[in-house]
Amino acid sequence: MQKQYKLTQERLQNLQDELNYLRTVREREVAEQIKEARSFGDLSENSEYDEAKNEQGRVFSRMVELEDIIAHAVVLQPGNLNTDQVVAGCRVSVLDLDAQEREEYAVVGSQEANPLENRISDESPFGRALVGSRVGEEISLEVPAGVLRYRILDIQI
Repeated sequence: MQKQYKLTQERLQNLQDELNYLRTVREREVAEQIKEARSFGDLSENSEYDEAKNEQGRVFSRMVELEDIIAHAVVLQPGNLNTDQVVAGCRVSVLDLDAQEREEYAVVGSQEANPLENRISDESPFGRALVGSRVGEEISLEVPAGVLRYRILDIQI
């Protein structure tokens, strides 16, 4: 079964825009770089040509990756989510039971995860522990430093 990518509509649009840019602008720029580098002569010792070909490979690789993500995207619709339990697309407030500190996270698909912005993937260990939990439940998570314990305080869309 093909992997599905859980995305917000905004993130899907950003990926589509990036793919369009790579196809319409960046691909042509790299082709021009290759053409120019060829004009310098001997390709066996032409570092500009090698770099342009490497860049072309990176662009094509990213295009294939984006096409796969877009083709297998599942758009998270906030109206279709409920707040009974933690799911991808919701925000969850938790209480760190050891530090007695309240923390808030957005549970997102792996393509939108950014721990620095408290956006955690539903596929990460912490995200997997949260998904399916309900308000008032306690979850435990084993980490190298020991066991972290949290209580679910609130779930929002």
